[in-house]
Amino acid sequence: MKNLRLVSMSLLLVCCSWMASAQASNQRLILKDGSYQIVHKYEVVGDRVRYISAERGGDWEELPASLVDWSATNAWAKAHAPGAPGPVVTSPIAVPAGSQDAAQIDKEAKAEHDEEVARMPTVAPGLRLPDADGVFILDTFHDQPELIEVPQNSGGLNTSTPHNVLRAAIPGGGTKQLIQLEGYKAKVQLHVSQPVIYVSLDDPKERTEADDSALTVDTRGASSVKDKSHSSATSRYAIIRVQVKRETRVIGALKISLLGKAEQSVDIVETTSEILPGNHWMKLTPKQPLDIDEYALMEVLAPGQINLAVWDFGVSPRDPEAKNAITPVEGVK
Repeated sequence: MKNLRLVSMSLLLVCCSWMASAQASNQRLILKDGSYQIVHKYEVVGDRVRYISAERGGDWEELPASLVDWSATNAWAKAHAPGAPGPVVTSPIAVPAGSQDAAQIDKEAKAEHDEEVARMPTVAPGLRLPDADGVFILDTFHDQPELIEVPQNSGGLNTSTPHNVLRAAIPGGGTKQLIQLEGYKAKVQLHVSQPVIYVSLDDPKERTEADDSALTVDTRGASSVKDKSHSSATSRYAIIRVQVKRETRVIGALKISLLGKAEQSVDIVETTSEILPGNHWMKLTPKQPLDIDEYALMEVLAPGQINLAVWDFGVSPRDPEAKNAITPVEGVK
């Protein structure tokens, strides 16, 4: 009887010891919302935490590492299990299928984020290009950077399309007025002498041939053909000073004939171009400051060919702020 009592006491001590050991080995994953998970163990795998629940047991579960309050988790572990090792960071090799799916989702989300950044790159602190087609100029008004959309302008051009092409041969010279713009000044007036211009680029895979509805305008004798609206990374751009005549602004054949030639012209400002990552935007920078005057951005499609549909703007530091300007958003990087 005495031996049986000793055996019973020994078993009880073993059970108590095992329960105490199991309880001591449990840990808490404390979350930022104040809740917590009681776990047997956990591992950090990339940006996710894998754990085995002490309540449910069984298979590995996981949650985003960003949800865990690591300071509180580590403080609790130190207070309740002095000397206990911290979480083990492992390589995502031989990760269960569920974790592989989560990793694939994270990869796709990152790809979507990178694509968005490429479509809407940051051009100044808090200021990003819009997810839209067209031409935008980086201006500064009262020390604040702003993006201003510049619509195309040429004759009775259809403004519903942001980038039309009216292909014409570069003239050999003469006194003809190839482009005539209404009004003595452009609607867009900039406040800096060295603006930066951004031209959206089309996806070549989405381009199609011109159809019968493609737009044509009067080119006053220039040899032109209608073309589908598109924006090409192979185009070159120059800024041309326009001539103001009463209620119109004109660009003559003589000025256009000097495009791409060695002789210098005070009325033509060449630009440097850069294709931004993602191939969604072309960045144009004037090679020299612009005087206070009226200008047009002209596209050189190929050697000997230009686009008679231009983007007109002026430089006038005293003008009021542009309408519908895109301004910086606080907190956007």
